[in-house]
Amino acid sequence: MENKLHIITGNKGFVGINLSNYLNKLNKAILGLSRSPNEKEVSYNQLNLDILNKAKSFIHLAGKAHDLKKTSKDSEYFEVNTELTKKLFNQFLESECEVFIYMSSVKAAADTVEGFLTEETKPNPVTVYGKSKLAAEEYILSKEIPQGKRVYILRPCMIHGPNNKGNLNLLFSFVSKGIPYPLGKYKNKRSFVSVKNLCFIINELIDNENIKSGIYNIADDESLSTTDLVKVIGDEIGKSAKILQVPKFMVNFLAKIGDVLPLPVNSERLQKLTENYVVSNDKIKKAIQKELPLTTVKGIQKTISSF
Repeated sequence: MENKLHIITGNKGFVGINLSNYLNKLNKAILGLSRSPNEKEVSYNQLNLDILNKAKSFIHLAGKAHDLKKTSKDSEYFEVNTELTKKLFNQFLESECEVFIYMSSVKAAADTVEGFLTEETKPNPVTVYGKSKLAAEEYILSKEIPQGKRVYILRPCMIHGPNNKGNLNLLFSFVSKGIPYPLGKYKNKRSFVSVKNLCFIINELIDNENIKSGIYNIADDESLSTTDLVKVIGDEIGKSAKILQVPKFMVNFLAKIGDVLPLPVNSERLQKLTENYVVSNDKIKKAIQKELPLTTVKGIQKTISSF
């Protein structure tokens, strides 16, 4: 019977809620670590060796997400994503806790991908978000891991799941309102990860002592084009998705106007919808030696049906 604690930071966020529910169903005891704790959680300041010594795993999900409105100061990213991680990791190293899992991001490695992203890709983040995540990774990797401990740095690609609309929301609104999708001329491939697959992998990392410490990319098995995605959404909500083959020069022109006027598409959004970003999950699949619970399409369908 599992009776050791599993400490989760960011347990009130999208991934944190899903992971807490997932581990609870497996009879794992959860302790949330929070800036504003409720009666079942503790604050960062209250975390001490007594608590950590009762824990088997420490899963650090909390972080400052990429700010699309660009209102955040650079220092805020480093304060939350780098300095907080350093502090928590140091506490873990001093304790008897066995497993530390740091939720980084593929953006710590690359903002654009040629071919596909592997763990061997030399990191070259462009955004301050990616740089702050990479700085935390480098700190973790600079420390010697004591015997009996395991440390995992996870780099998930775009995470989705029920009630998390994210970037799928724009596509969903196109299809549900019957608006034709105008970017059929663009042929791209993108990786996604279902939150259920992510939780499954985290649980394997907690339980399987044979999985080596290190960096692991997290993605579903297949990548999809945005056009495929639009078709999956249409099938799921019972509306035939209309795909238009608008010439690229016209789309680029409209996106430039969208940078100035409030149109549905601007240059940044166009890039997100049409770029290639394929992430290899070979390393983690070899490590866990199990199939992921959900296929890419099944995961997307579950997300869409929750909207």
